[in-house]
Amino acid sequence: MSTHKYLKIGLILIALVFLALPTLEAQCPMCKMAVESNLKGGGSAGKGLNAGILYMLATPYVLVGGLAFVWWRNRRRNVDAAQQEEA
Repeated sequence: MSTHKYLKIGLILIALVFLALPTLEAQCPMCKMAVESNLKGGGSAGKGLNAGILYMLATPYVLVGGLAFVWWRNRRRNVDAAQQEEA
């Protein structure tokens, strides 16, 4: 497979994960109980809690993935340049 196909597959997977974010639940039991009791009492403290937790969870993976991609791209450019110099 070419690198463009891998990139397309990766982007599609990332898009699917972000599309599924609103439906995922990522709360600890204590947070969930506190938010449910707040919402039952008419409060609005927990409306963005799931999204906030998921964004905090996704941030390190996106950063590490971005750094890995930049490293891989630069390494590939160096290998290609070395091969062209040999020819």
